[in-house]
Amino acid sequence: MKLSYFPVLLLGSSQALGSDFQEPLGVAQASISISISSTSPSHTPPSYRDELVSLHKSLVEISSISGDENEVGNFLVDYLTARGFVVQLEFLPPTNESDPTKPRFNVVAWPGPDTHPSPKVLVTSHIDTVPPFIPYTHNDTSLDADSVIAGRGSVDAKASVAAQIVAVQSLLNASIIQDDDVMLLYVVGEETQGDGMRYFSDTKDKMDPPLDIKAAIFGEPTEGRLVCGHKGIFGCDITATGRAGHSGYPSLGKSANEVMMRGLVRVLDTDLGSSEEFGNTTINVGLLAGGVAANVIPEKATARIAGRVAIGPESDGGAIVAERLREVLRSVDDEAFAFDCKYGYGVIKCDCDVEGFETTTVNYGTDVHNLEGNHTRYLYGPGSIFVAHGPDEAIRLGDMEQAVEDFKKLILHALES
Repeated sequence: MKLSYFPVLLLGSSQALGSDFQEPLGVAQASISISISSTSPSHTPPSYRDELVSLHKSLVEISSISGDENEVGNFLVDYLTARGFVVQLEFLPPTNESDPTKPRFNVVAWPGPDTHPSPKVLVTSHIDTVPPFIPYTHNDTSLDADSVIAGRGSVDAKASVAAQIVAVQSLLNASIIQDDDVMLLYVVGEETQGDGMRYFSDTKDKMDPPLDIKAAIFGEPTEGRLVCGHKGIFGCDITATGRAGHSGYPSLGKSANEVMMRGLVRVLDTDLGSSEEFGNTTINVGLLAGGVAANVIPEKATARIAGRVAIGPESDGGAIVAERLREVLRSVDDEAFAFDCKYGYGVIKCDCDVEGFETTTVNYGTDVHNLEGNHTRYLYGPGSIFVAHGPDEAIRLGDMEQAVEDFKKLILHALES
């Protein structure tokens, strides 16, 4: 069956070589002891506990590794339409890697029955996860605020998805907000290229009426703190070219591996950009390859790096750091290196002046940059990034329940501002 890619409406009732320049913001050189944040448990469970636990469990039990989000998207469609939301499926154009039987789509929803929404606040997160899938588990037969729930996506970011939906439902049920106050958006692809949010951003003006929000609330694991901003990001594929020869006679050739290693070490030892608020720009050398045999001087070496950018502006910070990286490598060898850089963006500023919230800055990237527009941006969510992509990803139920209350506060603050 050929699909048309237009909206469909559904109606329903590490620190390298000791370099100080690679020290991330707020992380001491000593080993880090990571634990899940704790909140004071309430003696009386909130009325929505069962609904929150059930929704979160259903989301985490569905594998939704980036590129394979179809099943969890369909679950959310059924869940939201059953609760009176109008749901729009925003299909992304297919790629060579996509399965035509499982199209990828963003889930856009708002309180029904109006099919022409004019929301003031967008509440959003992502439904994809990193690999591998880890099954849902919890440590207690009877859940309470201190119960620990584990599984891939239990923190990043299905805890935010569940808490946001329950928060919006709670405000609607209590008639604290109106149907046209909020819109929900759950995107695909955040963990890879951000293609879900970028597609939504590119097409939002085609909605009827065109989307004109005053604020967007993004859900990511922030340990229950309101984020004032986060680092930007850029990436480069680097190629070093030498001259092949017999390894017994190094002077007859030029080792691309040696040139690459010397260059990368100098990059890691250089301040590529720093700021008081965001610390140092850090570089991760994620992939390295070079040479054809141990007794052959390598003619080619390649590296793929990712940089976490600590300077602005948002539009050009990534490009500025990428150019500084080129200059450093050319200072090692002005002929050997070639670059293919994706410039990304500089530091992202968010609004964090909301009473009752602790604040922080974070080093990871989000979809905040990918949603264009003149709206106020808030970044908040339950759970810790330190466990989010690891084998022990888990969250306290009490932290999710606190997030429901905090998302309510943020929605109301955004509507009143």
